[in-house]
Amino acid sequence: MEIQLAVAKIAKYAMSESGDTVEVTERPHGGVSIVLVDGQRSGKSAKIISNLVARKAIALLAEGVRDGAVARAAHDYLRTHRGGRVSAELIILSADLESGTLVVSRNSHAPVLYRQDDAWQALDTDTEAVGIRARTRPHITEIPIRTGVMLVGVSDGVWHAGQHRGNAFDLMAFVQAFPMTLGARAVADGILTQALQHEQSRPTDDLTVVVLHVASLHGDQVRRMYMRLPIAPVVSHCWP
Repeated sequence: MEIQLAVAKIAKYAMSESGDTVEVTERPHGGVSIVLVDGQRSGKSAKIISNLVARKAIALLAEGVRDGAVARAAHDYLRTHRGGRVSAELIILSADLESGTLVVSRNSHAPVLYRQDDAWQALDTDTEAVGIRARTRPHITEIPIRTGVMLVGVSDGVWHAGQHRGNAFDLMAFVQAFPMTLGARAVADGILTQALQHEQSRPTDDLTVVVLHVASLHGDQVRRMYMRLPIAPVVSHCWP
């Protein structure tokens, strides 16, 4: 088996910076975790918030802290740092090789979708965003690692794509139509493309998709990572 991770994201229309942050880290006892944070508001102010939460979560995961404790600590950190005045939605998807499970930690209004035994289900238990209320807890789900299992986490912008235009994106119906042969990257790209279509290519919120997939191993044992990061042209200034 192999673990595939994929991220597809784009900022809110006319914003130079996305308020969503995604980070990936290897777990010290084997495995990998991917953290998605959707900061309150949008643009630079949201990015500061999401970076704050993501850095705390990634640091603790890299030290071997369990996912549920990481989410609580990230909540306490943001609440203390910002006095309970700002919030962030937090999703942690982990492949924990020590326990042999996929771990989903949610403090998010958007559900996490997962495919198991050729069927999709939604992890949509009510949870609160981190940073506001005392003793906020994540909702934790553990799923055995086995070939074919896929987890899909999205930011609020994807989950609500098209609603304000009267053309709401039905994410569950969309993923149910995916062929089983598609890998993590194709699924992430497909969801983001569809969400953008519902937003008429002018998203009113940041759009982020993260996918974790347990696939059959094809090829060698080399670990690889692939990234594309489009940037605006750099303007050089020549000083006299």
